[in-house]
Formats: sequence, C-alpha cells, structure tokens
Amino acid sequence: MDAWVRFGAQSQARERLCRAAQYACSLLGHALQRHGASPELQKQIRQLESHLSLGRKLLRLGNSADALESAKRAVHLSDVVLRFCITVSHLNRALYFACDNVLWAGKSGLAPGVDQEKWAQRSFRYYLFSLIMNLSRDAYEIRLLMEQESSACSRRLKSSGGGVPGGNGGPGGLGTPGGGLPQLVLKLRLRVLLLARVLQGHPPLLLDVVRNACDLFIPLDKLGLWRCGPGIVGLCGLISSILSILTLVYPWLRLKP
Repeated sequence: MDAWVRFGAQSQARERLCRAAQYACSLLGHALQRHGASPELQKQIRQLESHLSLGRKLLRLGNSADALESAKRAVHLSDVVLRFCITVSHLNRALYFACDNVLWAGKSGLAPGVDQEKWAQRSFRYYLFSLIMNLSRDAYEIRLLMEQESSACSRRLKSSGGGVPGGNGGPGGLGTPGGGLPQLVLKLRLRVLLLARVLQGHPPLLLDVVRNACDLFIPLDKLGLWRCGPGIVGLCGLISSILSILTLVYPWLRLKP
C-alpha cells in the first residue's frame, strides 16, 4: 500500500509538471505568433504542446476511480454545504477524467472512431461544473471565516472597553442623517479589509481560490462561453499549475477537507 501511495504521488507530480509545461508552451506559442516568429518554430511549439497534452491524458488514466473514492469520503462530512459542494465536485471530476480517457484512446489510435470534438466539449462541461462547485465551497468557507473574525473583533472591542456605541447605529455614525453614501463606502471598505485579513491568515484557502479562478478561464474559453484567447488561457493554466505543484511540495498548503 505504501509503495502504491508513493507511486500515485509521483504520477500526480509528473502530471502537474506536464500540465505546467503544456500551458507554458501555449503561452510561448501565443507570444511567438504576436512577435512574428517563423512558422516552423510556431509549428514545433504546437506539436510539443500536443505531445504534452497526450502525455498528461496517459498519466491521468484511472483518476476517475480516485475521484469517486474522494466523493465517497466527502459524503460523510458533517457540514451540509461542504458535503454537497465537495461531493458534486468530485463526481464531476470523475466524469471529466472518464471523458479524458476516451479522448486519449481516440488520439492514441486505440479508438479512431471517437468524435474528438464531442467528447472534448463533454469533458470541459464537467470540468466547468467541478470548478464552480470548488469556488462555491471557497466562498462558503470565506463567509464562515469572515463571520468568525468579525465576531472575534467585536468581542475584543467589548473586552477592551471600546464597544460599538448604541446611540448612533454603529461605527462611523450609521445612524447619522444624510450619511448614506459615505457609510456604504466605509462598510464596503471594512468588508474588503476583513476579506484580505481572512485570506492572509489562511494561505491554503487563498491558493485554492486563485487556482480555481485561474482554471475557470480554461473551460469558459474552450466551450465558447467567454473567449479569452490562447495567451490568457496559457497564463492562467501556468499559474494554476504552479500553485498545484506548490500544494504537492508543501502539503500544508492543500485546502482540507
């Protein structure tokens, strides 16, 4: 079992390195095209990107089973929202990997009759649903942490004798007539500062938000929902890949559960 776990970790690391290299090639190809590089060089970069993509698909064979096991574990979470978001995310990832396996069989010549475009669209739809669930989970955890931080700040103010005055409706004179817009700006600024404080104090959550947000551009572009262009897709894919590698190198940066 230990040998299998080590092998799985190494395979995952290789897949993420290939992913980083693939999106680096996409970004480099876009830059070369904009700067008028020779067609031969651009063709070589595209071929390298295609080979890396096919290699990644090979490394991901069997990942559907791992995603299903993760979904089975998530079903037992006590928090209803986390249970729903994480379970649905893993189920969509399992379907995404299954479609990816079909695409690999078609591109490798094992199943030449596979409709590449149809299965690619399916895989990106499942990928998009998974990312939406991941971002929903991130938003939920951020909301909980912001509420906890806000309550802790209120308790600290009360214990230090600097409680919120009751006669003016809150900090900044929320009950003062004619101060609607300044009060709204102040409240918004305080919420932004609270959000920054929460994310700064929870690096795994911050990395997960940035990684999922970057990944979101990929299926949106591939499905034609929001055309970003190969440069943006390559940059976002490279950033998310580097962040994923960081969570492997430093496991404490991985968001749990």
